[in-house]
Amino acid sequence: MSAPDWVSHAIWWHIYPLGFVGAFPADPAPGPDEHRLSRVVDWLDHAIALGASGIALGPIFASRTHGYDTTDHYRIDPRLGEDADFDTLVAQAHQRGLRVLLDGVFNHVGTEFDWYRRAVEGSDPDARAWFRGRPGHFHTFEGHRELITLNHGNPAVVDYTVDVMNHWLSRGADGWRLDAAYAVPESFWARVLPRVRESHPDVWFVAEVIHGDYVGFVDGSGVDSVTQYELWKAIWSSLNDGNFHELDWALQRHNDFLSRFAPQTFVGNHDVTRIASRLERSEHVAHALVLLFTTGGVPTVYAGDELGYLGVKEDRAGGDDAVRPDFGTPPAQLDAAGREIWNLHQYLIGLRRRHPWLHQAKTSALHVDNRGYAYESRCGDDALIVALNIDDEPMPLPVATLIGGGAQLVGGTGAPPEEKVTEVVVPPQGWLVLRPTS
Repeated sequence: MSAPDWVSHAIWWHIYPLGFVGAFPADPAPGPDEHRLSRVVDWLDHAIALGASGIALGPIFASRTHGYDTTDHYRIDPRLGEDADFDTLVAQAHQRGLRVLLDGVFNHVGTEFDWYRRAVEGSDPDARAWFRGRPGHFHTFEGHRELITLNHGNPAVVDYTVDVMNHWLSRGADGWRLDAAYAVPESFWARVLPRVRESHPDVWFVAEVIHGDYVGFVDGSGVDSVTQYELWKAIWSSLNDGNFHELDWALQRHNDFLSRFAPQTFVGNHDVTRIASRLERSEHVAHALVLLFTTGGVPTVYAGDELGYLGVKEDRAGGDDAVRPDFGTPPAQLDAAGREIWNLHQYLIGLRRRHPWLHQAKTSALHVDNRGYAYESRCGDDALIVALNIDDEPMPLPVATLIGGGAQLVGGTGAPPEEKVTEVVVPPQGWLVLRPTS
């Protein structure tokens, strides 16, 4: 693994800043004098109370609409504020011990990007080489006419990306999420990232990769991690379908990834329907969270999931708005269900932080059927046993038979803390976490 040491303790709280502070969609759009990025500072204590160790920011650089149509990588989006607001946010985060992850869009740019305007206007003979195709027929990202694909074979684009990354790392950022990295040649990242590491050896790079050969991408590109969409999908679909065999298969794949790198794990982000809306039974949100925090990787909580927010992503204009809401001013006002999900997040993140070896832990199935699953998460001599039951009947679990000894109850549905057992019954729609004692 090439990742810096600090990542082994990382738990990210992920926000989409333009939506979070009510800057997009907004009519009229706010101006830099409103300093809306400073509103994120007001929520940093919330992230600390949650148990996070870092804040993962969505796009914050100048753009025309949603932030992924970057027009100037060196400028804070005027709807969020200005450079000083970024400096304040980083300083306040670091003062609290929070790392800061930036979202870099280097596959494509918006139509107001300076080099694109030069290419279209024909005012600079070098500008055309920044893009694939020719004026009037430049390549676009997945058919979006407002997103113009960069020419990653152009050394000038390589130099530009290196300089942008170093610029913001020098101002205090700790890492980069590489948006749409799957659409960029691996050779481009392999040229860019080592040059950035020369100046910032402690930087962490996570690539957005939705499907395909995760290990091959890491090896070919030099990134530290990728977004674990395979496990995300297996978690919610196995719970909805009552098919833990799917989840077990995904966790076996996850073990293979962990042999090479620690994936970024999640049950929600700014691009997908919220987990509380995705799951057909509300009780299963707990099971999804237990899985997130007891398996290897770098867990990430999408802001609002810890408060029980709902939101459905739709395939239409404005279809992301429901999962990218304005958060207003803290503290959040919670009903009983919201407090329960908040408390569960705090408990499971606390469990994770008390057992940092879970970052590298691999799982092995102890029991698996359609509606019941028990697995061991282990790293060396350290281990936890996790049992999930999504049936309406209790699930007996003969601990001594499965692991050759007893265990201590750590927590779960109706679990007396610290009780030592040789067998347990997982309540209907319940879960338990145990620690082997022999």
